[in-house]
Amino acid sequence: MGKCPRIVIAAAHSGSGKTSLAISLTGALCRRGYKVQTFKVGPDFLDPTYLAVVSGRPCYNLDGWMMNKEHIQNLFDRVTRDADIAVVEGVMGLFDGSDVSTIQGSTAQIAEWLDAPVLLIVNSRGMSRSFAALVKGFTSFEPQLKFIGVIANHCGSQNHENWLSASLAAAGEPPLVGAIPSGAFVKLPGRHLGLVTASEQNLTKSIIDDLSAAVERHVSIDTLLQSLDVKKSFDSDENQFLRTDPAVSSPRIRIGVAYDDAFHFYYQDFFDALVARGCELVHFSPLADKLLPDNLNGIYIGGGYPEVHAEALAANGEMLASIRAFAAAGRPVYAECGGLMYLSKGIETNEGQFFAMLDILPARTKMSKRMIALGYVEARLSGDSLWGKKGDVGRGHEFHYSELLDDPCSNSEWKPVYELQKPRSSDIRAEGFQKGNILASYVHLYHSARPAAVDCFIASCAGNISL
Repeated sequence: MGKCPRIVIAAAHSGSGKTSLAISLTGALCRRGYKVQTFKVGPDFLDPTYLAVVSGRPCYNLDGWMMNKEHIQNLFDRVTRDADIAVVEGVMGLFDGSDVSTIQGSTAQIAEWLDAPVLLIVNSRGMSRSFAALVKGFTSFEPQLKFIGVIANHCGSQNHENWLSASLAAAGEPPLVGAIPSGAFVKLPGRHLGLVTASEQNLTKSIIDDLSAAVERHVSIDTLLQSLDVKKSFDSDENQFLRTDPAVSSPRIRIGVAYDDAFHFYYQDFFDALVARGCELVHFSPLADKLLPDNLNGIYIGGGYPEVHAEALAANGEMLASIRAFAAAGRPVYAECGGLMYLSKGIETNEGQFFAMLDILPARTKMSKRMIALGYVEARLSGDSLWGKKGDVGRGHEFHYSELLDDPCSNSEWKPVYELQKPRSSDIRAEGFQKGNILASYVHLYHSARPAAVDCFIASCAGNISL
């Protein structure tokens, strides 16, 4: 196939309806028989689960701060190879990113790098001609961007829609291609990190059908498809976005990935990178399984909601013992954010209950009702680790409501191997707690943008590197 048609769904600010529109439009396109590849701008783990369920394909993150332009363009081209259209859901407002003076890390940067037209959704409540003024500010702010149309969310009536459409036309702005009344989109469930992870229970076929029908009623999808020149492709076997053929002939490295309701915050691109290098990924559930899968070379315990399932995690003594034995044998264990909490002595909930966890990391964790950390961080390795050599630099983000109550490194066997620094800050703090081949951190690093980091992790799992 040639260049895949693409569209970026952006907004003036958070809460404008981007996610509902992205899910609804994806559902409507799939119902029409199109193969839709979805993406989410920014370091988000929850919105992608909805887009993946609706599209039937993995959703990929695109982030201009954690990834470079070449990586994003190559990733996009690879996973859209057999798609009819790509739908990219933006983050926050169109120009909000990691830098207040440039488009670095913003939805606008991704739209520019992908040469993708923008569909702008705007909360139109209480506006008429001011609607056009707001849109004009967005379309002229970074003139290199292309806008395909505007969606008015929370539109009050047919007359309101007519006024908004006329105001755009009079100002020479992109056309109004949809007007969505308040309440037209089904409300999606939320939690402190945003949406609740999509599942068959909270994103049923009925909900998807309702969302898809809403966008069919209130948005001119045909106009968008014609503007993007979208065509249906013939079915073929060229789909390579989930290729599992090993790229190497050496024995497979088996990596256990904790995956259930408690742990499911992962970047699909990293899994693709592991599989492309010949690794076999084996899911296991710390909640439901009694033992680790056989013959694992390493374990990856990602983020999620261990605090929600703390009682069940603590009660699964067989799995706790199995992971402790694996770690004691010196094999690599990487725990990230929620995984760090699971590796700790235990979790104190907001209700004051304490549940014992793996007791591998010598520290307790405690939930807070306020956000403890949010934002991008750069991690420079102050020592050799599972992700590279001393001096190597990775990028990622933090987003958590829990905190450590103790310093793990007061135990002389543990040492920090990350020097964390936020953008536009000179402050550096030690993190990334390591003991031998065990590494725990609150930071969600984006590993696949650094092939050497992926190779180092695999080499550690293969036993070719000892820390």
